[in-house]
Amino acid sequence: MKDRFLRACRREPVDRTPVWFMRQAGRYMPEYREIRARHSLLDICRSPELATIVTLQPVRRIDVDAAILFSDLLLPLEPMGIPFDFVRGEGPAIENPIRSEADIDRLKCFEPREALSHVLEAIRMIRKELDGDVPLIGFGGAPFTLASYAIEGGHSNNFALTKAMMYSNPKAWHRFCDMLGSLVGEYMRAQVEAGVQCVQIFDSWVGTLNSADYREFVFPHTKKIFDLLETSGVPTIHFGTGTAAILRDQRDAGGDVIGADWRIPLDEAWERIGSDRAIQGNLDPTLLLAPLDRMLSAADEVLRRAAGRPGHIFNLGHGILPTTPVEHVQALAHHVHRYRLAHV
Repeated sequence: MKDRFLRACRREPVDRTPVWFMRQAGRYMPEYREIRARHSLLDICRSPELATIVTLQPVRRIDVDAAILFSDLLLPLEPMGIPFDFVRGEGPAIENPIRSEADIDRLKCFEPREALSHVLEAIRMIRKELDGDVPLIGFGGAPFTLASYAIEGGHSNNFALTKAMMYSNPKAWHRFCDMLGSLVGEYMRAQVEAGVQCVQIFDSWVGTLNSADYREFVFPHTKKIFDLLETSGVPTIHFGTGTAAILRDQRDAGGDVIGADWRIPLDEAWERIGSDRAIQGNLDPTLLLAPLDRMLSAADEVLRRAAGRPGHIFNLGHGILPTTPVEHVQALAHHVHRYRLAHV
């Protein structure tokens, strides 16, 4: 197996900087768009065969050091009693958003090995198809991000409804997030049992909080997930965007690797996180829309700031944008690998 990704997660020396991309399977790839023309996003997530095909597409075309399961972080909401769908051009839409304590009362706990068995079957199929080529990353949503989707009814610019519940009814908020933390933690353990070799926890929207609010309203529930994974034997990644002010708090909540986005230089982020953790990041995804020389120069700056220290995984600060040329993704992965060889 090409194990440089897992070695970097453990802060061990590697021959080249490992690279993978969030949303590396998706709309920028023509072969993915062909499948999406015939199947909805949820259809793909619910079909182990389709999820396997889509997960493997970038691994076959781009020199990445890890595959990431094609799924969606909102999947645990439906068996809880929070159905949703995807609205074209707008993203996820929750049918009945959580707005009161009574709404939380009606939610159900569930066994992920049963309710989300199709995801676990996809993991087993992907591992078989990968045949030891590269490691497989599983993932789940952190409580704040899942709660914010469930409360807002979809994406939000200011998370006013989410924060209103946090501040006005902290008891209900903590009960909801405690339930999410327990379910996601168990779901991640099930993914490990099925064969994933690393787990990434996405807290995509937590950057909307300051440090004090993070500590009070988020920290214990996210930490619960990482605590449940402590004996799993696989490395964990903790990712969020807009998190420069709370990187230390995220590190304390858990994760062998902490993700940093493009809003903070990588070396400054690593200093805040601490040298006893690995770091993932942190190129601005829009740079992949720029001319190649501009994109590669920016990648060099990220790598220069990493300075060859063990524990850097090259990635974007968020996911690949749908209009990104495949050739730019290929060129970037190749360049990162060449840089490591040329400068060490």
